[in-house]
Amino acid sequence: MSKKSTENNGNSSVLYRKHRPYDWSDVIGQDHIVSVLENSLKLKRIAHAYLFSGSRGTGKTSIARIFARALEVSDNDVYEIDAASNRGIDDIREIRDGVNVLPFESIYKVYIIDEVHMLTKEAFNALLKTLEEPPAHAIFILATTETEKIPETVVSRCQVFAFKKPTRDILKTLVVKVAKKEGYSLEAGTSELIALLGDGSFRDTLGILQKVMSNTEDKKISIKEIEMITGAPKGSLVNDFIVALAHGEKEKALSVISQAREDNISMKTFISLVLEKVRLVLLLKNAPALAKTLKEQVSEDDWKILDILATEKIEGKNGIDSKLLLELLNAYDMTGKAYIESLPLEMVVVEVVK
Repeated sequence: MSKKSTENNGNSSVLYRKHRPYDWSDVIGQDHIVSVLENSLKLKRIAHAYLFSGSRGTGKTSIARIFARALEVSDNDVYEIDAASNRGIDDIREIRDGVNVLPFESIYKVYIIDEVHMLTKEAFNALLKTLEEPPAHAIFILATTETEKIPETVVSRCQVFAFKKPTRDILKTLVVKVAKKEGYSLEAGTSELIALLGDGSFRDTLGILQKVMSNTEDKKISIKEIEMITGAPKGSLVNDFIVALAHGEKEKALSVISQAREDNISMKTFISLVLEKVRLVLLLKNAPALAKTLKEQVSEDDWKILDILATEKIEGKNGIDSKLLLELLNAYDMTGKAYIESLPLEMVVVEVVK
């Protein structure tokens, strides 16, 4: 069932709605898409169908709305459809019947179909007929997280745009910006942790920030609060593991992994935090001039430990080196694929720690 677009920008207590991009200048991390769409508007070369593909929370729907506004399409002529809930042939037939009606107030009518890969086979066939011979005033923007589930006949009739996952730095900048706007201060290292937990999604990152903000009384967000509220691995547990690796304490390292499992900590998240800190140690070892910049990325307690690990000499032990980092990267890639989630990291300890 089609429904009119609603804008909550600036009027919602939900952060990802309140701070979602409203025009092109607000969009971050998708410059390759913004530049093409802006140029098509400038040249007045508008396609009748677009396919926005990318992982969750990367801005597909937000950019679809911005594009509609840039076309000067009023809210009364923008229709948003959630294909996850309206996936049948009758829903698409309703669109097909309505698409021939002229816009109420604009030159175009824009149909934004989210999660389009959820449509049934029959619904896709009905949509295809509309895409083959659309009226001049109709523009379709299809959004999906799973392009491979969309029939090639539909894909071939669209201009396809692949949305990138935002980098950790982009998400960190977003966290700092939004927290400041909301009147919250961040302890060193908190924006990095929230960005990491956001896992490449603007929406998830702001969701985590909101969860933390909702449970902070003094508007000062600390690492410990994030760990407690989100269930993220405690920094002390991650530090204990890294120290055990550096000192060749195999049994201690394995016991830390066991503790993480008992605490129901995601191994993917745990290894991510280990990788972040091991990387910092290697940078400190090989580029001491970066110390001031790196220090700003972690808490004071973390910095003391990382600084020691970067400078200490441990006779007969490998310490923190590039080989260890490479093995941890391999373990990260294998985590989630292994029958036992902790097994790849346990193998790193068994095989590498001397």
